[in-house]
Amino acid sequence: IIKNHSTVGIIGSTGSGKSTIVQLIERFYDPTEGTVELNGKDLKEYSQESLRKSIGMVHQKAILFKGTIRSNLLMANPNASEEEMLAALKTSEAIDFVNDKGGLDAEVEENGRNFSGGQKQRLSIARTLSRNSKIILFDEATSALDNNSQDYIKRTIDNLVSNHTVVIVAHRLSTIMDADIIHVVDNGKVIASGKHNELLKTCNMYKNLYKNESLNS
Repeated sequence: IIKNHSTVGIIGSTGSGKSTIVQLIERFYDPTEGTVELNGKDLKEYSQESLRKSIGMVHQKAILFKGTIRSNLLMANPNASEEEMLAALKTSEAIDFVNDKGGLDAEVEENGRNFSGGQKQRLSIARTLSRNSKIILFDEATSALDNNSQDYIKRTIDNLVSNHTVVIVAHRLSTIMDADIIHVVDNGKVIASGKHNELLKTCNMYKNLYKNESLNS
């Protein structure tokens, strides 16, 4: 169950079923048992077209195209105004480095090679926000980033919460620790749900993931 204007974390080890949950949320297929609910409404009651228009996806690998920052943002919404694009860049914590490079008409080289990994991800988030989607789904969006870049993404998520529903699929606990609710997935099933401090006490798998991450940080 995903509540409006909440932050939902989904955590689990590789192969636990996190990607399947992403596909269910986007209705690439429907569950054979149980339901996925958004705002108290079964996702099956939404058309696939309307649901996908409502959901903005931020993937693990940010892809930028040769052109300008403006042209990259307009790919998500050709009708986006300059004000909307600047607002998206501000929310995604990208506005400062974009201004340093010359603003919306700054050059983007092939594959965005003139930007760092963290900068590319923040531009990717801004492009997603330009669609004006009310649900933002982060699919392992910080797994390839260093800690400094991850901090920018976490601040972006904080910026989004007041006006969006945020779903974060991750294998790094530090990304989802502050979520309103965290679902722990193992072998295709949700085995525990709760806030970070609750899960440390009630879910051994979550506690072990936390210990392993703390030891490796």
